[in-house]
Amino acid sequence: MNKSLITTLISAAFIPLGFIDTPIREQLLSIGLFATSGAITNWLAVHMLFEKVPGLYGSGVIPNRFESFKSGIRDLIMGQFFTRENIERMLEEEFQSQPAINTEQIVDNIDYDQVFDRIVEVILESKYGGMLRMIGGQRALEPLQEPVEEKMRVTVAEILESDVVTSAIDASIHPDEMAEDIMQKIESIVTQRLDELTPQKVKEIIQEMIREHLGWLVVWGGVFGGAIGLACSFLP
Repeated sequence: MNKSLITTLISAAFIPLGFIDTPIREQLLSIGLFATSGAITNWLAVHMLFEKVPGLYGSGVIPNRFESFKSGIRDLIMGQFFTRENIERMLEEEFQSQPAINTEQIVDNIDYDQVFDRIVEVILESKYGGMLRMIGGQRALEPLQEPVEEKMRVTVAEILESDVVTSAIDASIHPDEMAEDIMQKIESIVTQRLDELTPQKVKEIIQEMIREHLGWLVVWGGVFGGAIGLACSFLP
């Protein structure tokens, strides 16, 4: 179900009703105009994240800045998950209790809420934060927390379970000596995987994760626009 289209059509349906001679014609017209305006504005803001709109500066942010996205993902993974201190600590704990690393335990011990908060903070402080505030700001990103954290869990588990990482871990039982080598191998894997991405692929991945949730912004844009229109219709 296309929530954006349905919301826009319902909002627009109030406009012709406002030209019918009824006691509430002014209210219907005002609701229709304001609701349609709110729905279209929010739809355009969401659309501009993914597509270039001629004449609108800043549109097409995600495909246009895909190199920055890749660099940010790489820095996030290496800076938050696979620092030297984290790797040494995890290896020491694992070797003390069992010969092989329990990847499930490592994945579960990561504070994904904190990582997501950092992502939101970086986005809002960037030059694109103003565009995001047009469609709800930080609240607009809250529905994305669960799917983003789930993607992070899967990605971290895949890296830890890769043959390169497993071989590096098995080659030594001295965490302090092998941590640097593991970091380099992990960074090489992450870089290789990210280099395989194209601007179109990056756009599709992000669209899949958040477009469904951002569709509700259009719905609420129509609802609140209609409510404001109704209130304005009673002004003298």
